[in-house]
Amino acid sequence: MSQDDQRIDPEWPPGTVRIEDFSQSNQTSDVILEPKPSNDPNDPLNWPQWRKNLNFGLVSYYVMMVLALIDVATVTWSEVNQELGFSYGLLNDSYAAGCGALCIGGIILIPFALKFGRRPIYILSTAVQCGIIIWSAKMETVADLMLVNVLSCIVGALAEVLVQMTVADVFFVHERGLMNTIYFWVMTVGTTLAPLAGGFITLSQGWRWVWWWMAILFGVGLVAFVFLYEETMFCEAPIDGMPVADKLPPPSFKVVIDKEDLDSASVREALATEEAAAQTEPVEIDQSIPLKSYRHKLALWSNSPMSFGELLKHSYQPFLIMSSIPAVFFMAVQYGIMTACTTVPVTTLSSVMTLPPYNFGSAQIGLMGIPPFLGTSLGALICGPLSDYIALRLARRNNGIFEPEMRLWLTLIFTPFVPAGLFMFGIGLNNGSHWLLPAFGLGVTGFGVVPASSAALTYLTDAYTDIIADSVVGVTFIRNLISTIFVFALQPWCDRVGLSWFYVTFGLISTVVLLGNFIFIYFGKKFRARVAGRYRYFSMQKSGLRG
Repeated sequence: MSQDDQRIDPEWPPGTVRIEDFSQSNQTSDVILEPKPSNDPNDPLNWPQWRKNLNFGLVSYYVMMVLALIDVATVTWSEVNQELGFSYGLLNDSYAAGCGALCIGGIILIPFALKFGRRPIYILSTAVQCGIIIWSAKMETVADLMLVNVLSCIVGALAEVLVQMTVADVFFVHERGLMNTIYFWVMTVGTTLAPLAGGFITLSQGWRWVWWWMAILFGVGLVAFVFLYEETMFCEAPIDGMPVADKLPPPSFKVVIDKEDLDSASVREALATEEAAAQTEPVEIDQSIPLKSYRHKLALWSNSPMSFGELLKHSYQPFLIMSSIPAVFFMAVQYGIMTACTTVPVTTLSSVMTLPPYNFGSAQIGLMGIPPFLGTSLGALICGPLSDYIALRLARRNNGIFEPEMRLWLTLIFTPFVPAGLFMFGIGLNNGSHWLLPAFGLGVTGFGVVPASSAALTYLTDAYTDIIADSVVGVTFIRNLISTIFVFALQPWCDRVGLSWFYVTFGLISTVVLLGNFIFIYFGKKFRARVAGRYRYFSMQKSGLRG
């Protein structure tokens, strides 16, 4: 039987879940916890909220520092150019090489996070980054420049993929919109405020001290991860000596057993009622299962039932998923374009605003990070809670049934802000307008980018939870490939058509991509039903693991 021959109930494809139960007696509703936690007190879904928040807080700090490391270098370019003689073209190429390295980091390292857990990979990544940063502080040659950018980005690619695995490990469906918005906001803090601080450090202490301060902050993060971060990978207890995943089908969709019977509306309704009753039964924690001690919670690594043969599959499976599941590819493109909307202006600032009529120094270039930070923060404050609120509201109108496409409406509301901000930024710089115009454009773009980026990641986490690790590896590859192409093409493209037309074209491309959400809002459920067989095939590759 082929992957697509699985008989899936089209009303319950992957991602369609009941998250509210309506009481017939008092017309109240209760949120259903999806995915349903196990009865193990060590299950991350059963952790108290403070443990979840501490865990996610450490991950957020890691993300902020990795993004700061990638983007802080741009404010040092003027001083590096004067001291080491590196041209702006070479420095721009080193940044683009780093973006390219981000494509492959997840492919290399994420399989090990699936096998040995998230904790050892976070710790190893942070330790390696510390060493690379010290190398950056002592940089002298072009080889140093290229190698530190490439190696730091290979390891830094984990910041984008591991976070989604952590969100799927620890949080329920109705919480993920807020968590992903916080994640994207933290990314923006690293991207925008690190150059601000780096600019003043370069001015007062010299460009090498930018890296020494980064080494200190990464060292703090390394200590925190070693002593505070708990493993979130959860391997369910075996049933009759066999892994749970080998005994039961993935619970995120329904396989049609008797199509003729299920065609009956009354039978469907009876099954839905029975399922809702089962889902709302509270999970009783098995008190006979001992809680892990502090030492066991902080074990250096775990070991999933996955064999090394299965481990190797996750080096190429992300590409199979992208080529066979349309939503993964589209969300990767959307996320990539939104990321380019934040990274491309950063390189433009350092190469354009250091010239007349602006003549900005490193500190002034750093200050240009404030507008996108403010725009992103405002966008996060609005769309974070709003994303989950809209999802719950639409699910309530849909008899308590949640569809991942409900997340995408928020993206369309914010779509006009992205091209508007890019137009103001590019045209303003090209015409030598007052710096307030491009600065305002950066803020407007940041305001519009947050909902689209958060929705893309949350949609994939909700719709394809069981393959989120491989999906996000593919998303990261496409995202950084798009950023690399735009950064490499920026200078020759602008030389050919001018800065204004580059950003006008860039804005139009982003608009077309964002409007593609209409297709998934109206046909996404049919797409999920059509590829449910393939989804089941890929999800069964993670023997013994949940999500």
